[in-house]
Amino acid sequence: MNIRTFRIGGVHPEENKLTHDVETKAAALPKQAIYPLSQHIGAPAKPVVAKGDKVKVGTLIAEAGGFVSAPIFSGVSGTVFKIDTAIDATGYRKPVIIINVEGDEWEETIDRSDKLELVKDHPELTPEEIVNRIKAAGVVGMGGACFPTFIKLCPPPTAKAECVIINAVECEPYITADFRLMMEHADEILVGLELLMKGAKVTKGYIGIETNKMPAIELLTKKCEEVFGNTEYSVEVVPLKQRYPQGGEKQLVDAVIRRQVPAPPAIPVNVGAIVQNVGTAFAVYEAVMKCKPLFERYTTVTGKKLANPGNFLVRMGTPMKDLIEACGGMPEGDNKLLAGGPMMGKALTSLEVPICKGTNSVTIISGDEAFRKEPNPCIRCAKCVSACPMGLEPYLLAKLAAVKNWERAEKEEVVSCIECGSCQFTCPAHRPLLDNIRQAKSTVMGIIRARAAANAPKK
Repeated sequence: MNIRTFRIGGVHPEENKLTHDVETKAAALPKQAIYPLSQHIGAPAKPVVAKGDKVKVGTLIAEAGGFVSAPIFSGVSGTVFKIDTAIDATGYRKPVIIINVEGDEWEETIDRSDKLELVKDHPELTPEEIVNRIKAAGVVGMGGACFPTFIKLCPPPTAKAECVIINAVECEPYITADFRLMMEHADEILVGLELLMKGAKVTKGYIGIETNKMPAIELLTKKCEEVFGNTEYSVEVVPLKQRYPQGGEKQLVDAVIRRQVPAPPAIPVNVGAIVQNVGTAFAVYEAVMKCKPLFERYTTVTGKKLANPGNFLVRMGTPMKDLIEACGGMPEGDNKLLAGGPMMGKALTSLEVPICKGTNSVTIISGDEAFRKEPNPCIRCAKCVSACPMGLEPYLLAKLAAVKNWERAEKEEVVSCIECGSCQFTCPAHRPLLDNIRQAKSTVMGIIRARAAANAPKK
């Protein structure tokens, strides 16, 4: 077996895949569902419902707020309680739609049958029609980035797509939602991949999976031969070495097709690749073939002290406290609640934060692990430099942030940081490198946007 990986940096944190063999079950419906209007990169969605309106499962409740945006659909049936603000995963109060749940009535346009729909049986699915259905269904990147999927399938004129790479790496510790999805819905994922390839007008596809998921590698390899063996499409399952952050799209492109994506504003399609999460491929299948908007997702709920960690099919809008209760409740003692995994997840201030389009995991870190260790002075070991998958100098970027030297930070390519946390993970002095770099990156990106706006031609 030819096992590949990316060429720069990386670390190998403890896996802690506690829910690897736990089959997915449907989460109970909440009593009240909360829908933030910013569940994607880009402009927030705009409400199209008002207090007192009745909605069903799959009803449009907010339309896209711009080109880079995505509509939001109700995952429950009931009555709109109010349009208000609530704390989301950022820790700030943001606009939300709150729905009181009443029953479970679905929109009649959604195909709820188990019949597997195949692309060859639907000649009406032109590339343009596929992209339009994906856009209308509100599908975004399901790995956490939440970039509207339809935009990736429409690259700029200066770039030409050559292949679609499915990101099934799931290199973040603890999370197993994508693995369970592959084991339970491999057929639908491959139809979703075919739709993505047809929508992007390419015939080459790859599925990158780390070798700690051998059952998924074997299953999808077998099914790819059956599905694509005598077709115009060539699809390869690529076994990947266990290495974090292999799920970063630039690292995945390097590992799979041996091409390195230049610094921003370059994106993978500039070197011929369109990268989509495996959960996105499944959502594309449901959107295009089943007329099912994106309103539920596979999510892992996990933690070493959690009584019954598991994998769930969750309606978006469900408060995290409901899922934690379904797993036995919050453990006693000190705990840190994360939306996502321990490397890139966001620490939350409230159990009421809802599951959104990008919530692949609810992780509870308990005991001593919930606390950061006391930082010490930098010992100039350069471990952070060796670990950085983007070839940056994290110790320097963190220092520049501390002294607010934004001009130098921009020159040192702080905007190339993918915020993977490898530098902070490997630092023997326990310095808050990522925290400082995030501040610098955010500030520099704001400066770049302001500069572009100031230099833009006056209308």
